[in-house]
Amino acid sequence: MESVALVAPVTALEFAGNVLLAGTGPEVVAFWLNGSGPAAAAGRRSVLCEASVQGLRAEPGPGSATRVVVFGGRWLAVLAVRHGGADGGPRLATCSGGTARELRARVWEVRWAAGRRLALALGGGTVALYEWWGGGRWLRQASCGGAGALRCAVLAGVGWARLALAAGTAMGAVVVWRAAAAKAPQRQLCGHQGAVLALCYAASRGLLASASEDRSVRLWAVGDLGGGDGSGACLLVCYGHGARVAAVVLRGLLPVSAGEDGACLEWDGGGGVRRARRGHRGALRALALRPAGGRLATGGDDGGVRLWQPRRAAAEAVSAVAALGVPERPRAVLLAGPRRVLALGEAGGLATFEVDQGRWAPVLHPTASEPRAVLAAVPLRGWDETLCALAGGDGRLLLFALSRPGAAAELKLFEGPVHRLSWAPRPGLPPDTAAALLASGPDGEMLWLDVTHRLGQAPSVQLMGRYLLPPCKQRWHTCAAFLPQEGLLVCGDRRGSLILFPCSSSSACAAQSIVNGGTDTVVEDSSNELEPSWLLQKGALPLESPLSVLFGLHGKTGVTSVTIHRGYIYSTGRDGVYRQLRLQDQQLEVLQKHRPCKGLQWIEELHFTSDGDLLVLGFHADNFVVWSSRTGENIHCISCGGGHRSWSYCSSPLAEVFAFIKSGDVMLYHRKAEPCEQQVLLASLHGRQITCVRRLGAVEVPGRATFNVFVTGSEDTMACVLVLSENSRAAVPLARLSDHISSVRTLALSMGPGDEGLSALLFSAGGRAQIECYRLLCTGDTASESAVACQVIHVASHRLDKHWEQKKNRHKLVKMDPETRYMSLSVLPGTSIKQLPTSWKFLAAACSDGSVRIFGLLEAAQKLVLVAESFHHQRCVLKVEAFLHTWAGGERRHLLCSAATDGSIAFWDITGPIMDAVDALHQAEGEMQPLALDAPLVTVMAHSCGVNSLHIRETPEGRYLVASGSDDGSIHVCLLEVALGRGEAAAGTSLQVLERVSRPCAHAAHVTGIRVLRPDLLLSASVDQRLTLWNQRPGELVPLSTTFFHVPDLAELDCWEEVEAGGELRYYCVLCGQGLEMLCGTAPPNLLHKRLPSEGVGV
Repeated sequence: MESVALVAPVTALEFAGNVLLAGTGPEVVAFWLNGSGPAAAAGRRSVLCEASVQGLRAEPGPGSATRVVVFGGRWLAVLAVRHGGADGGPRLATCSGGTARELRARVWEVRWAAGRRLALALGGGTVALYEWWGGGRWLRQASCGGAGALRCAVLAGVGWARLALAAGTAMGAVVVWRAAAAKAPQRQLCGHQGAVLALCYAASRGLLASASEDRSVRLWAVGDLGGGDGSGACLLVCYGHGARVAAVVLRGLLPVSAGEDGACLEWDGGGGVRRARRGHRGALRALALRPAGGRLATGGDDGGVRLWQPRRAAAEAVSAVAALGVPERPRAVLLAGPRRVLALGEAGGLATFEVDQGRWAPVLHPTASEPRAVLAAVPLRGWDETLCALAGGDGRLLLFALSRPGAAAELKLFEGPVHRLSWAPRPGLPPDTAAALLASGPDGEMLWLDVTHRLGQAPSVQLMGRYLLPPCKQRWHTCAAFLPQEGLLVCGDRRGSLILFPCSSSSACAAQSIVNGGTDTVVEDSSNELEPSWLLQKGALPLESPLSVLFGLHGKTGVTSVTIHRGYIYSTGRDGVYRQLRLQDQQLEVLQKHRPCKGLQWIEELHFTSDGDLLVLGFHADNFVVWSSRTGENIHCISCGGGHRSWSYCSSPLAEVFAFIKSGDVMLYHRKAEPCEQQVLLASLHGRQITCVRRLGAVEVPGRATFNVFVTGSEDTMACVLVLSENSRAAVPLARLSDHISSVRTLALSMGPGDEGLSALLFSAGGRAQIECYRLLCTGDTASESAVACQVIHVASHRLDKHWEQKKNRHKLVKMDPETRYMSLSVLPGTSIKQLPTSWKFLAAACSDGSVRIFGLLEAAQKLVLVAESFHHQRCVLKVEAFLHTWAGGERRHLLCSAATDGSIAFWDITGPIMDAVDALHQAEGEMQPLALDAPLVTVMAHSCGVNSLHIRETPEGRYLVASGSDDGSIHVCLLEVALGRGEAAAGTSLQVLERVSRPCAHAAHVTGIRVLRPDLLLSASVDQRLTLWNQRPGELVPLSTTFFHVPDLAELDCWEEVEAGGELRYYCVLCGQGLEMLCGTAPPNLLHKRLPSEGVGV
């Protein structure tokens, strides 16, 4: 089998002229730096055979082609980066004589020497001069004694006489030798308390930077390494990383480091952090600096590569927060564009601050009566104008244009106070002259007003609708949005509910007749003589009731915003999540909830940018944060005291502005807008090990290739739906599922009918005994970068501790262990039950507490119920597989296979419990007490220790091949036959084991993946990074081929087959662990020369 796509940790980075090279697994990926514009992927090439790229070193000097040495482990190769590839970009080619070759020891460092020579730092402290051209030839070498175990190295000097080696040791010292006198170290630099993991030497300045696993970076004055001058004094000690420091470079006189905490830190002259760059999902492993232009590149365990643009010194400084000195103690603050601040005083006065002029100007004077307390404003497009709305406790509304506050419309809306005002753009209204205003009053009444700006006159107002909010303690709306082309209004309230109202044409017609048929309600100079007529006209409109209510969707703290984007509804709240919804038959349906980043307790608003990014505005502790979902970093972080006080944010092409109230004054944060500092070259996948993978299927996109869609789960608590392309050999995430609170250990799919794409139910489970269920729909989308769109609907969830809390008399029971983990899931096939009006699906789970559990899912009611369980194994159950047996007469039996840590495999008939569960669920309307599973039919001791992989395949004869792999590296295959017992004594299902085949030491490590491809063909994968194809014959397993794959710590594999255009059958498999790799191979001819035995021994 051969590799067709690979996602691996990025372990090396190097700039070669206008090209950035990244080492990921055995491959080198090239990105073309097109001037100051965005970088673009230029090509990918597999270079090393059985090692990951640990270093890339470009040959210095000008030229149309740049040579780059690639090394990792014992392997070394030389590439040529030539221009003239696709779109004028670079292309990678192997130099003559530069093919990958295996050397005698591990390569720690390489430096280009004169001619076709390389200076090498090898394992054991050996320095060598090597001619790479042709077949390769060793010229000189010297062994440096007294070093101990090396962890990194750097070479310096020209010529053998001045060639010097500085190496970081496992004991925390940096040792320096000269190649010409290598028997004893020339110098030893001590100070680190842990192993030195990275070094960087600047010969022109005589500086050496070191990074260590003690989380520190040190800067040393070493002078010329080869000449022996320099004191070796430590100039700087930098602490700031939260984990080991994996890479370091020198920018001028100061270091820049990358650590396993995912941060890239730039240090100042005092050892403090000058600039922190974050965005990767996992540990950083590689760092590179481009001297020309100062760009930084970072790469890490998440498989991502990011390019960072340098910032000007003025931009790097923290933008100051200035106090504006408002004339009246402020009650509310609002931004009317990036250059104007509105402040409403506690006495009811309104003032404006012009940023360009730097002074306050009064707009409205304080009122002698009830002070105004509610302020809302909306800028108009195409006009340097803002519509303002003010209201207070007397129920009056004041509407005016900011440039002409004297020409105002004053209306009596309510007999009680106005609790909330908000503007919302409405389809059908010209955005440059009009907007819709929503006002909440007493008893949950909400009014919809259309307000139109008239040049030189007071705004005109039309009452369009009256609505009644659901009963609650704080009964007013907090935000609203009109659905385009739907005639509907969505609003959120202070109780955290999301409410759908009609805004039909009948209401508009009624309002039109009321406003135009009665006395004009628009008055000049704040006249209030017509207020009684307005109240009478308002009363003629009916109060509309909600069409749909999602009560308390965002908890008791309230909904903060509602946004419409690409036909979906997005709501945010102070519960720290935002939700994606859709409209289904005039009902609001929650599709998915998202928790964008850790620690963001309060989400205020979502901004969808034109370049496809999603900006999340919210509060982290007492800081206002703008977080980018594309780059995974905080774009802004402003200390403001928290979101409970009045504040306002405005983003424009000119500036980023944030105003807030603090210490009785208005504070202003103002920063000029700049291009995005960070560019994502390779998308991040998972921050930690991928623990499970399932192939969802293939999506055909017109005019483009067929794309394979996968779902992965990881220890980083995320599940990810992604596209893995054979053309680009890279992965593109489509959706991230963040509902788990612990690691995701297992996935299961139930495919459904998809008329326009792939449709499936996805079950994910892992730590904290948590199961989540989603409906996935993947379709082709030529407009998107990935060419595939994925819609995710959250269906149901289940946690055993919540189930325990609902039990009666639970004080008499033993509480379940909160550390219980689901190790494996399997969907029971063919469980559509005709007796029920709705369809139930059943799911089997292997649990770490020694139980096998069966769950029932009713998708329509969004219920996931525990229906049966058994603690037969009495130890951790590692794997479950469900299969369906059908006799010739149509009678079915649901069978289950479970495997535990003692090497036993048990076979169950769960048909009876499933039918009993169906009846109980039907009678109890979806609630029941778990049933007890019967004893297993057969238990087979297949291995001497834990079973890490399990697969079942039906043969053409109606029997079942059960293949398993174990911790001890063995493979076991047994052939089962299902029989129906005859007579009362033998009634029920019986199993016969016809044949058992075992292959001890099939692999050198745990067998974590196994698949029966055909009755005579078996595929196994192990932590030893070997993928082996076996011929299964009666009584033996014969290896056919072995392929090395590049995913360390293999966790799981999935397989499928495809028929090519010429009729050739090809097998594909995907492997996950510390990365993700897809391989394919052709099917060998049928190798089963002997018939399988028809009789065996009954067990």
